Parts: sequence; C-alpha cells; structure tokens
Amino acid sequence: MNKRVVITGLGVISSLGVGWKNFWDNLLLGKSGISEISSIDTSKHFTHKGGEARNFKPEAFIEKASIPYLSRATQLAFAASKLALNDAALNLDECDHVSVCLGTTNGSTQSIEHINDVITSTNGFKKLETHNELICQIPTNSTPAFISKTFNFNGTSVIFSTACAAGNYAIGYGYDVIKLGRSDIVLAGGFDPFIRFAFTGFNQFSAVAPDTCRPFDKNRKGMIVAEGAGILILESLENALERNAHIYAEVLGYGLSCDAFHMTASSVDGIATCIKKAIQEAGITLESVDYISAHGTGTLTNDKNECAAIKEVFGPRGKSIPVSAIKSMIGHAMGAASALEAVTCALAVKNDIIPPTINFETPDAECDIDCVPNQARAQVVNVAINNSYAFGGNNACVVFSKYKQD
Repeated sequence: MNKRVVITGLGVISSLGVGWKNFWDNLLLGKSGISEISSIDTSKHFTHKGGEARNFKPEAFIEKASIPYLSRATQLAFAASKLALNDAALNLDECDHVSVCLGTTNGSTQSIEHINDVITSTNGFKKLETHNELICQIPTNSTPAFISKTFNFNGTSVIFSTACAAGNYAIGYGYDVIKLGRSDIVLAGGFDPFIRFAFTGFNQFSAVAPDTCRPFDKNRKGMIVAEGAGILILESLENALERNAHIYAEVLGYGLSCDAFHMTASSVDGIATCIKKAIQEAGITLESVDYISAHGTGTLTNDKNECAAIKEVFGPRGKSIPVSAIKSMIGHAMGAASALEAVTCALAVKNDIIPPTINFETPDAECDIDCVPNQARAQVVNVAINNSYAFGGNNACVVFSKYKQD
C-alpha cells in the first residue's frame, strides 16, 4: 500500500468542448456550455436548456462500422479514454495489466429508450430482431468492456453506478487498484449521455433551472442537465518516472460515506463525514486545503447543505477557502460530473488557477463562502479536494496535490 498514485493523462468530452485544453480554457474564461436542447423534444417539459456536447463527433474517435453498436454513453467514454491515453503518451504495446474503472448514473439507458420506441412504433417485439445493435448496447458494463477489449487491457474492468458521485468512486477505486499493486496504470473516470429519462425526471422534481444554473446565489432555481465524459490516467509514480511521463497532480486519497438519510436530499453530517474521511486518508491538515471543487448543483437544498458541511469541517476558515462550482458552466453531467471536476482539480493544482462560479449575482446568507464569483483567480493550489454527492446518500471526496519529489 506504499505506492504513490499520480495523474499522467486527461481526456474530456463536455458541453464546453472536446479535449482538456478546450475545456480548461473555456472554464477559465467563464464561458457557458448551456444551450437550447436539440437531441430530444422538450416541448412538453417545463424547461428547454441543457449542456449537450455539441462539438463531439464519434466518427473522429471510433471506426464507422462500430458506431451503431455503441451507445452514446460508450461513445463518450471511449472518446475521452482515447484522448486521455494520447495525452499520457503511453506506448500500449509496452503496457501490461491496465485496468478500467468507470462510473455512470444512467449508463446506456438511452438504448433502452430507443428499444421502447421500436416496440411502440411496431406494436410488438418482432421488429427487435433487426435491431441487434441496440441489444448489444444495453448492459451497463458494456462500456468498460468495450474499452478494455479495444485496447487489449487485461486488468480490472469495473463500473460503478453510484449516481452523480460515480466518477469519484471510480477514481477512488482506481487509486486502490494501484496502491494494492494490482495495476500500474488505470483509466478512471465517469460518463453519461443526455437522455430523456434524466431530463424528464429532474423536470418532474422541479429541480431544473428554467434558464441559468446559479450555484450559491440567493436566487438559484436548480440545476441544468448535461452530458459528457472525463477520464484520468492514474499511474504508479514508479511507472510514471520510469517512462519520464508528464505529471499533472498526485492523488493523496479519498473518503466515502452514505447518509442513510433520504433518497434525494443530502445530509450535512454525511457530507462533513465524507470530507473528514478524505482528509484523514490523505494524511493532510485542514489548513493545507487551498481549493474545494464543489458539488454545487444550484439547487436550494444541496448548496445550503454543502456550505454548512464545509463550515462544519473547516470552522471559521470555511468561509474563506475558495470553493467553485463548474456546473454553473457545463451543467450537471451526472456520472461524468465528478470526473470532469477531478480533471479541473488536477489542472488547478498544476497551473495555480481556480475556475470561477459564474452567474453569481446575489449573496445568500446561508451560502456565505468564497465561491470565486464570475472570474477565474490566480492562486497557489497545493491541495484541492473534489466533493460529489448523489441520490441515495452516496458521498465521495477525492484529494489531489502538487506532485513533489521526496
């Protein structure tokens, strides 16, 4: 368990662009990836905006003949994986026992929606016999399986379905896989496509903002549903140094907790417990945390509870630690959310710049934190923590730091 784990590659598909550089540049500029939804009919819904990855072209990453057999979910995850592998400059012919650890909320639910459309349009199941490609897409584990098969990775292949914290769960598990010596290289992260099921569900909860996501703002009205994929190449430090790899950041540890409180609402105690566990696992002090990437959905309850938990953990300093919510720019990409935020933490640590929380106008006394309003901030970031919370009370927090030689 004494292996150190570093990040050597990043892959991003998001509403703010394809590739980590486009994503990062647009984050720092405070741009919004939110637009009118084009992939589904929203005429019968309360809201009509979302964070679609409009610049994503699957044919740029996947052989044309394979595309019909891959769900949108797998297409997103595979493309982000390919970007991350290229960024890490790995020679795959020399890589042995590579693992794939991914997280998702909905997986390939979109394929089930398509099957339902086929059944209802043909008044029966007979037509499905000519739609084998849809059947192949249904299993949630088909995504990591396809990635492993394509690249001939024979290490662990696993999927987590812990909703909107799934990306962080996968990163934490990938960290353990390396610490335990089971792999020297792990593709870890999360993915989710834009689907009717999620968009309709959150609309029915009245949890979706009609126009703009405003985390921590007094007039916040909810989240914005989005899609995307974020993949990190985790690598043992020994392996990374041996091949002279570029290192973005080091993963120091993570914390998990389950609220056992409510199916949808978060618990202040549960969030605080999760953060405390992560800090203890990482072996750092409260004073060493320079930046918190918030779950920050823009809903009334989540933002209030997250702020209360931060202040409970950090005391008076909780009001002054920079805490930004990139969901204000990219929307809530479900299982991909915390993975994209993990990419953000790695880049903030590497570049000493903190992205903003945009759309912030009116302070809220219950969210009296430093949310880095509207403008990116140049500041030394030695340690960043990434918060994520999910339906069912699943909480995950991962700690990142600058890589420093012993």
